[in-house]
Amino acid sequence: MSTLDLLVLFGTLAFIVIYGTYKTSGSKDIEGYLKGGNSMKWGAIGLSVMATQASAITFLSTPGQAYEDGMRFVQNYFGLPIALIIVSAVFIPIFYKLKVYTAYEYLENRFDVKTRFLGAFLFLVQRGLAAGVTIYAPAIILSKILGWNLNITILLVGLLVVIYTVSGGTKAVTLTQKYQMAIIMGGMVIAFFMVIDNFPDYISFNDAIRVAGKMGKLNAVDFKWDFSERYTFWSGITGGTFLALSYFGTDQSQVQRYLSGKSITESRMGLMFNALLKVPMQFFILFVGIMVFIFYQFHKPPVFFKQHELNAIYETDYANDVKKLDDRFNEVYESKKERVKVLVEAMNNGNGDAVQVAKDEVVTLENEAKSIRSEVKDILLKSDPEMETKDSDYVFITFVMSHLPKGIIGLLIAVIFSAAMSSTSAELNALGSTTTIDFYKRLIRKEGSDKHYVIASKWLTVMWGGLAVMFAFFATLAENLIELVNILGSIFYGTILGIFIVAFFFKYIRGHAVFISAIIVQAIVIYCYFFTDIAYLLFNVIGCALVVIIGFLIQLFMNKQPSSSAEGD
Repeated sequence: MSTLDLLVLFGTLAFIVIYGTYKTSGSKDIEGYLKGGNSMKWGAIGLSVMATQASAITFLSTPGQAYEDGMRFVQNYFGLPIALIIVSAVFIPIFYKLKVYTAYEYLENRFDVKTRFLGAFLFLVQRGLAAGVTIYAPAIILSKILGWNLNITILLVGLLVVIYTVSGGTKAVTLTQKYQMAIIMGGMVIAFFMVIDNFPDYISFNDAIRVAGKMGKLNAVDFKWDFSERYTFWSGITGGTFLALSYFGTDQSQVQRYLSGKSITESRMGLMFNALLKVPMQFFILFVGIMVFIFYQFHKPPVFFKQHELNAIYETDYANDVKKLDDRFNEVYESKKERVKVLVEAMNNGNGDAVQVAKDEVVTLENEAKSIRSEVKDILLKSDPEMETKDSDYVFITFVMSHLPKGIIGLLIAVIFSAAMSSTSAELNALGSTTTIDFYKRLIRKEGSDKHYVIASKWLTVMWGGLAVMFAFFATLAENLIELVNILGSIFYGTILGIFIVAFFFKYIRGHAVFISAIIVQAIVIYCYFFTDIAYLLFNVIGCALVVIIGFLIQLFMNKQPSSSAEGD
């Protein structure tokens, strides 16, 4: 990176940390530290909720997902507006009425303390692991691209986040996320126009869209009924609804964002802000990936996007094999480039027969290029069986580093760091508050001053920051990072959501029954993940539904037992 890029990068990060620390330091009471004094307006809540969900993984991994698989991933978010309407109508009024600090306090009011602990524990496990991933994901990619030491990169992200999160609590997280979202979206818009600006003169924006369509990249909606297919309209509208309902309704990292609102109305408007803008935002980020794909039809892409590993293979006995494949890849690329030109000319001339012929040739050559890339990956695995050969997470950052001007590179790297910091700060804030309220205050120190609990929450946030960094040190990449985070959530969210659905709507089912049901169902979902081909989004539906059904059956059985005694709600 150039000196200008480094100045832009570190200047941006320093501003966020200093501003967040200066504006919000000194919260003395637990209300102000954990709920921001209930002073946040809907705009700040909306941006904070969006920034919490939009981690660095979103901006590193999502364009690569589109590059490899087209627009199908956007279907993941089709259920989100439905979920946010339900959260606004049902969850928010209950949480406000009870004046809870965490969502899990409600579970003790409705059921019993062990169910509260179970819900909080499942959240801590899931979100603790996810916090490690959100730090590790950008760190490992940036360390390889920039040549930085991985551990130093991980520590940099972790340390910066902990400083302002511990200093200002929820208010610091919310205020800094406003500026982080501005930097993030501004950077992505600039990247989008820079991609288009780098198209050849004979390719217009409209041509690019039409070529993407002919190459099967604009497949945003798939109505196919296939439970093993990860991304369809049906999995998105069902599994996506349940995933978003659990995430926004029961995940403390999100609940804490809107519990800081000045009123129920402000919190609801903040969520409706996301209901309107989240799907278009994800569509736009995926579309950036599609434009990068079109860019690489006219500028040769690497045969493997993880350049560090590719360079290393040339120092081994497999160097000649990879060199031959790279030469073949270059030949296929040149042929495809010419056929794409022919396809564009045929489309502009309105020659349907020529369009079909050129399209078939382009698709054939694209499949051949994919086959060569697969052969390269096979050789890399022979060289190092532990290597992760899925390289889609490196597509966007490779484009940024290789083809954008000085200054813009620094801004885009700042976007990635900002996204990592915004999501991680919300996660650490939620982990610290949940541990403080649901475990420390409930089990260890039931009576204490506000100052004591604020100090305890700060130290517990530091502890979770350290654990997240440790998780990041020992993490390994699995598939595409954006998928990994959603998989982690889907394994646990269905069970947690099921507990809350029972609490809100099934008064017949009580504490013992839902507690036993949740444990059984969590084991079933984990089994399904490891031993079945069920699409992971459906785990949210399966987990939630089974908690209700099994809980009902257990309660029915318990009520028939002569020794059964009634439980309080």
